[in-house]
Amino acid sequence: MANQHRGWQIASHLVLGLFSLACILPFVLLFTSSITDDKAIVRDGYSFFPSEFSFGAYEYLWKNSDTIVHAYGITILITIVGTVTSLVITSLLAYPLSRKDLPGGKVLAFIVFFTLLFNGGLVPTYMVYTKVFELQNTLWAQLIPWLLMNGFNVLLMRAFFTNTIPTAVIESASIDGASEFKIYYRIILQLSLPILATIGLFQALAFWNDWNNGLIFINDPDLLNLQNVLNRIMSNIEFLSMNSSMGGTDALAMLPKETFRMAIAVVGIVPILLAYPFFQKYFVKGLMIGAVKG
Repeated sequence: MANQHRGWQIASHLVLGLFSLACILPFVLLFTSSITDDKAIVRDGYSFFPSEFSFGAYEYLWKNSDTIVHAYGITILITIVGTVTSLVITSLLAYPLSRKDLPGGKVLAFIVFFTLLFNGGLVPTYMVYTKVFELQNTLWAQLIPWLLMNGFNVLLMRAFFTNTIPTAVIESASIDGASEFKIYYRIILQLSLPILATIGLFQALAFWNDWNNGLIFINDPDLLNLQNVLNRIMSNIEFLSMNSSMGGTDALAMLPKETFRMAIAVVGIVPILLAYPFFQKYFVKGLMIGAVKG
């Protein structure tokens, strides 16, 4: 029996190792492609073992380092402020919805769920944020629209509060004279680190990868985030390369169009890869507990 159990352990570890390798290999290919000569990619395709190496894509990024560093600052600021604010607002809404004694709680929960099914559309949303709230060309335009609060995250956190935090703990604190805000701040949040880390990771990824709000609401280049700046640089390279094919100079034809796409992905994803291990131990627990229907 012990040998059979050990055999299953070895087999499961082997399968998980293969799955892990399958997840890692695309990132390896991404990086090797970013340091491959552009002509070699056009000629031979993408490869784990490039025939010709070149750092032309990163050299081109270095030439625009001032713009990219500024965009990094904007993105980091938006991600930190947006994630923290989103967690506060989401938890402040999810906690009352998790209380069975909340008047009209089911109606409010349905309204939150309704936002997952329908929205006003792009044009009405644009008119509201630009004409009513006047957020165009401000940092708020990259914080509020579509990102600051998500109905799915509210329902996920509500399920966590309902299924994880005993009602007896809340009742005991209330009997001892604790106010609702004190219960929320000193008890609920202290016991909810897994779901806060999980939704915080969701929101951080959403803010970091967001390019839609910058594309729609931002015209000032000094307010563009990293994704919008890299997208503009990529568009400029494609434009210059197209002009070179219509009679431009050889220097324009040598721009690293193919490898630059990969370099953009590397530059954009590295900070998230570095941050993920700090959230990993809470991620699975928070997601699984919060996913239970409450």
